[in-house]
Amino acid sequence: MSASKKRPRAAARTPHLQDTIRLSAEGLAKVLGDLEARVMQTVWSLGIPVPARTVYDRVIQEHDVALLTVITVLNKLVAKGLLARTRRARLFHYSARLTEPAFRALATRKVIAGVFALGPEAVATSLVDVLAEHDPDQLAELGRLIRRKLKEQEEQ
Repeated sequence: MSASKKRPRAAARTPHLQDTIRLSAEGLAKVLGDLEARVMQTVWSLGIPVPARTVYDRVIQEHDVALLTVITVLNKLVAKGLLARTRRARLFHYSARLTEPAFRALATRKVIAGVFALGPEAVATSLVDVLAEHDPDQLAELGRLIRRKLKEQEEQ
């Protein structure tokens, strides 16, 4: 492969999320696979670059899976730009490229942008209705955020 046609290294890539959302899944598994979500949670909880075996030892406590399957998932997450992989002491070590809050913000923004195609009014109405039912305090916070954003736009 010529130098001009080399693929960018994972560390330089923008994180890639799948375009499908699994509505029945829990948490991060809505935008990642179930095992991908478990692996990401594990890497975040460890907080430092770790070898695949360390991730596996944590994941196996809650999910019966083979070591090679965890390694495959880790490498898929590297390819998606969500994890970085570095060689240390003859082992690959994996670390998150985004913090969990940054990933959640990225995933949420992508989901909202996709849903927005259904119609801005329907999305806004549904968001307000769901917040009113499930978290009235967050609905009040949304009101504050909207007022702040409108004020910022007026000042521009």
